[in-house]
Amino acid sequence: MLERFYPDEWVESAYGIPYKTLYESGIRGVIFDIDNTLVPHGAPADERALSLFAGLHGLGMKTCLVSNNKEPRVEPFAKQVDSGYICKAGKPKAKGYRMAMEQMGTDAGSTVFVGDQIFTDVYGANRAGLYTYLTKPIDPREEIQIVLKRYLEAVVLYFYKRRQMRKGV
Repeated sequence: MLERFYPDEWVESAYGIPYKTLYESGIRGVIFDIDNTLVPHGAPADERALSLFAGLHGLGMKTCLVSNNKEPRVEPFAKQVDSGYICKAGKPKAKGYRMAMEQMGTDAGSTVFVGDQIFTDVYGANRAGLYTYLTKPIDPREEIQIVLKRYLEAVVLYFYKRRQMRKGV
């Protein structure tokens, strides 16, 4: 039952994912959450984010930001990193992820998702059939509703880690 919330991989940061290897294996699109995945909540794109997106685009990858935030937050960030975007995406519904793939011209087999929350980001991407990367949050200071969700996420991650240990991963 909890498996629907499990990421395919749990990584330290969006900045440590081997995107070149993913490209070589056929991945052509990356969908990102923004807040606490790429930058602290509400922050503009920083040098690391600008460099990441420039590198992805240099490889030939398409990118799209999928966020539940409103356009005044998402659109300026997307412009900074030269990426497509879907705002008010309604995560964890799969529709926003599908719209992102359509915008990028990719499909579930050639797209990965990167985000920091299990119940919105990963669950929604799993529902859309995407390979998912769960990142650790960049900033521990979060809105109260997210802090409360983190307690539930800890339970899911406990069972995820147990399963990974049994698999020898």
